[in-house]
Amino acid sequence: MVLPVAPLITVAIPSFNQGRYLADALESIFNQGLPVEVFVADGGSTDNTLSIIEKWQDKLAWWRSGSDDGQAAAVNEAISYGTAPFVCWLNSDDTYLENGLTILLSFLQSHPEVPFAYGRTWNTDEHGKPTKPYWTGKFSEWHLAQRCLISQPATLIRREVWEAVGGLDESLKFSMDYDLWWKILRRSGPPVFVPEFVATNRIHVQTKTSSQRYQHHAESVAVVKKYAGGVPLKWHLAWPWSVWFRSKINKQQA
Repeated sequence: MVLPVAPLITVAIPSFNQGRYLADALESIFNQGLPVEVFVADGGSTDNTLSIIEKWQDKLAWWRSGSDDGQAAAVNEAISYGTAPFVCWLNSDDTYLENGLTILLSFLQSHPEVPFAYGRTWNTDEHGKPTKPYWTGKFSEWHLAQRCLISQPATLIRREVWEAVGGLDESLKFSMDYDLWWKILRRSGPPVFVPEFVATNRIHVQTKTSSQRYQHHAESVAVVKKYAGGVPLKWHLAWPWSVWFRSKINKQQA
């Protein structure tokens, strides 16, 4: 009798009307060749999401579709159902690269003192074509205060670390990942950068980051002020380009 292999990684997938990308995300997870448990928390999509989920449901540990309290709440809910010692979440329009999770998992298994690890990410267009790397690098608190140098899809976290900080702050709508990195830093210590490409981050006009830049910027400023004790000058200098001008470009492309 062959006993089932216990999952090593809990993967949460929050989704809402992203059916055109969801299959790519799921395929990228199961192609890792790791014992994973995957939980899909859909916010009640009206596109083809349910048909995609049904095609994959035999491989899913759990899924649901219905109204919820937003992305952060969906991620928290999904991860709470898991038992694996490592956790992460993948937005339904992002993907893991080949062996991406293996790279992060191997690092954490060999460095038990590290609370979480993060790698490099390719930004892609809406069709999944790489455009440029996400700006990241070796961790320092100074760099984290200047910008979110950690790309969320390229992270893997120890479950006890996740649970110790209570997961994501469900009151946040845009910068819940940025807030999480700060919470873990303050409670469990700094993460470690693994300088290999492990994931992709799809950029398109429907993302919250692209379509609601004013709100995203304001929430990020509040997060950095909370944990760093002040707002670095960079956040004010970057506002005209990163928020005002790019918001106008996104409106023209929509």
